[in-house]
Amino acid sequence: MRYSQSAFGAAAGARRDSGPVVVWNCTRACNLKCRHCYASAGPGAGSEEMDTRAARDFLEQLVAFRVPVLLLSGGEPLVRTDIFDLMATAVKGGLRVTLSTNGTLIDRSTARELKKIGVSYVGISLDGVEGKHDAFRGQKGAFTAALEGIRNCLATDQRVGLRFTISRANVDQLEEIFYLIREENIPRACFYHLVYSGRGSELAGEDLSHEESRAAMDLLIEATRRLKEQGREVEILTVDNHADGIYLYLQLRRQDPERAAAVLELLRLNGGNRSGIAIGAVDWAGNVHPDQFTMHHTLGNVRERPFGEIWTDLSHPLLQGLRDRKPLLKGRCSTCAWLDLCNGNCRARAESLTGDFWEADPACYLTEAEIAAR
Repeated sequence: MRYSQSAFGAAAGARRDSGPVVVWNCTRACNLKCRHCYASAGPGAGSEEMDTRAARDFLEQLVAFRVPVLLLSGGEPLVRTDIFDLMATAVKGGLRVTLSTNGTLIDRSTARELKKIGVSYVGISLDGVEGKHDAFRGQKGAFTAALEGIRNCLATDQRVGLRFTISRANVDQLEEIFYLIREENIPRACFYHLVYSGRGSELAGEDLSHEESRAAMDLLIEATRRLKEQGREVEILTVDNHADGIYLYLQLRRQDPERAAAVLELLRLNGGNRSGIAIGAVDWAGNVHPDQFTMHHTLGNVRERPFGEIWTDLSHPLLQGLRDRKPLLKGRCSTCAWLDLCNGNCRARAESLTGDFWEADPACYLTEAEIAAR
């Protein structure tokens, strides 16, 4: 098991000679209506969506700025009629392309096309099994279609994994998901903590309590250990809560100090939350944001200025603050002994619940004793 800022790795894009990892929400259109969608996606794309020409210009900007990874998200990226052309353009330009999708549109032909283009990874969302997933995704049959999408990727040797967003409504599905991982030979799974953004802001009351978060982490750690003991090579990641890495380290420090030291070094290299530093987001209209959960904060638009200019323009106070956020953080975050490893966790959650971008992340489940001293 390893902890990561995201499904494509937080360290990518952190080098001084390259741009950030970019999440491109290439459309707001979606064939589902998921309860926790941070983009509040729906049936229509909207007139503001970048057309093919504007999208190609944007991809050229990313190549020029030496962006290492492009994660295509939405909405549902596969509803764009030009998506295969855009992915091929990005790959030919040297970008590592990954796809975040609900999986319902990946038939065998689509899976073969993704493999042919050179898509590095496909993350398919499963937030439970059968009816539980369908309720989360707002459409009956969504689970069956998504699972078939995973199977089609596996059958064509397209690298694929599942994505699971944890909430109180589906935390009881974790064991079922690990059963599915074993039965379907799924090589990778990313477990996301809920972020209160878009429609997800309506679910803040359904987020896990601190005690429930710790219990969920214990379950994930134990289930991952069992997979290893069974000889199953599965990569398990947790995403969007940097308390996870510290919690895992503290457990290892008691059980295996030598291994814990190696984990601590990895956490230092990871650098904690890197929104606005090594990860950024661009929406369907070309607006640039610190990450995909802060779409209400716009740094500029790629139709007006190149992405690289926007990303390096520190006249924007929010971007400047994110580059050196530690002095701005408040509450528990400001005095936490692990701040150098966490970097303030998720700003979107803090702002959603308190109205203050720099307040402490309410989803940090480390105890007062754990954050007081190392």
